[in-house]
Amino acid sequence: MPAPSHDQNFKNLILDYPRQALAFFAADEAHDLDDAVRITPIRQEQLKGRLGDRFHELDVPLLAEWPDGRREALLFVLEEESMPGRFSIHRLVSYCAALSELMDTDRVVPVVIFLRGGERVRRQLVQGSERHTYLRFDYLACILADTPADAWLDSPNLVARLNLPNMRWPRERKLEIYAQAVRGLIGLEPSIEKRIKYMDFIDIYSPLDDNERQLYQQCYPQENEEMLTWSERARHAGMEQGLLQGLEKGREEGREDGERELLTRQLSRRFGPLDRQTSERLQRATRADLERWADSILDAQTLEDVFGEH
Repeated sequence: MPAPSHDQNFKNLILDYPRQALAFFAADEAHDLDDAVRITPIRQEQLKGRLGDRFHELDVPLLAEWPDGRREALLFVLEEESMPGRFSIHRLVSYCAALSELMDTDRVVPVVIFLRGGERVRRQLVQGSERHTYLRFDYLACILADTPADAWLDSPNLVARLNLPNMRWPRERKLEIYAQAVRGLIGLEPSIEKRIKYMDFIDIYSPLDDNERQLYQQCYPQENEEMLTWSERARHAGMEQGLLQGLEKGREEGREDGERELLTRQLSRRFGPLDRQTSERLQRATRADLERWADSILDAQTLEDVFGEH
């Protein structure tokens, strides 16, 4: 089984629940983000040309705007690092500075989400000389492995509940932590599609072996029944979608075959029996080709005129 893409997992989580992500990962700066504040992901495709080779595709920039004009927009830059040793504060400085210039704002909040802690992770960058400091940079660090799960067991923040498996808890409480994450998903996410999507998130970060799964089914029958219901609905939805796609493909192929047969009869009637090369050309033709040739036959004087470029 391939290793999970942590940065993609967290990118999806942040983009699906931006307000709750900021409230959890950047709590120190999120107090003023009331319901009136508009939070918009910045399309990263628009940034590549400006940020150059150091552009980090999996960073997630979010723009918070106050529509009433009480204050200037605030730019949050969230980055996930599953391996603390890979983190570069210099890269983060460069990225934030480029975004600041691009968005024409100095109100930038860098946030780094660490799955695990690391003693050697650099928390501040100070550049200067004995006389002056010319640059001082730090960031908000959310170290999930150092976050006590007990503080978030009943949280109404879905991002926090989904991350319970990533927090600090005793090994013997694994099933309880797993169940609380599932309960959060059941109670806080009304969409069946997103429930299925983020059940995978919980399973990735707190996988149960066969024995644990059996014990979970015994201790948490209601949550287990919900999960089975989601899986069954997802399976039926997939089957229905596949059936609809198959029917549509069949109808499309039927229409195309009908157009090909009609054009073959028209060409034979107008220009006589078709040679093998022309017949093979008609068999390889796309629907767009058939429609174009059907239009051309009205004015064509020869078979070559039908297939010629117009």
